[in-house]
Amino acid sequence: MHRDFTLQKRAILLVVVLLVAADLGMAIYSWQLASAPSTPQREFDDQNLKLMVLKGDIDSAKLIKDKMPATRKDCEKFEHSLPPAGIGTSSVISELDDIAKKSGLQIVALTSNPKELSDRGVREESIDATVNGDYGSVVRFLNGLQRSQSFYIVDGLALATDPQNQSGLGPIKVGIHLRTYFRATL
Repeated sequence: MHRDFTLQKRAILLVVVLLVAADLGMAIYSWQLASAPSTPQREFDDQNLKLMVLKGDIDSAKLIKDKMPATRKDCEKFEHSLPPAGIGTSSVISELDDIAKKSGLQIVALTSNPKELSDRGVREESIDATVNGDYGSVVRFLNGLQRSQSFYIVDGLALATDPQNQSGLGPIKVGIHLRTYFRATL
């Protein structure tokens, strides 16, 4: 009987050791699973969306790179289409005066400020003009600027005050700030 009890004790001890070893093995396996990088589905979807956006940006950059030679040619073509700086301000003033007369406007004041843009090979001419006329003639003047063979950028319009016209009827005075460019002479 004593021998059976020792054998039974050893069997129980062996089963306990096996259970502890199995628990230890499961603990190690659980720890490895917990320490492995896991990404939930939402995080995976967010990363996938970011990847798609980055691929879109790369495709856009490649397209820009592919179109760059044509863009350079267009820019050079535009720069060569600008009148030479030698004809300068007098031609611009003459053209603005012609457009104003055709529009039914009177140019009250006109100032010009040239600025060399040496790093670009062009000269910028800033022009401030005050014109006097009705609304329709102002619109026709702006339309004439737009249709002109010269290149004009209208930066701003401002309704100027006319001390003689307090009633609000009749002609209006408009301040126009615009720019044009000339090709720099080499």
